[in-house]
Amino acid sequence: MSDSKAPTHTAFALKREGRRFHRWLEIGKARMEGPGKPADVMLDRTPIGGWNGYVYLAPIGTKPPDPDPEPHHPAQGGREEDV
Repeated sequence: MSDSKAPTHTAFALKREGRRFHRWLEIGKARMEGPGKPADVMLDRTPIGGWNGYVYLAPIGTKPPDPDPEPHHPAQGGREEDV
């Protein structure tokens, strides 16, 4: 991003922490010119481990939505029935 154009969005990554918990990490800034135009994204950092590569762009001053909790699978660790 050039210095003459200020960023319009903040880039976030959803980092997995443990089996059931996630949190958003701020990883950079972006400038979006408008619909149908490319976005310029500058990442300052990326999470190590637990990251699937997805980047969420939120307008500056806003936060991304709370991550959905992982579904509970009662059969985990047990024997699954044949289907």
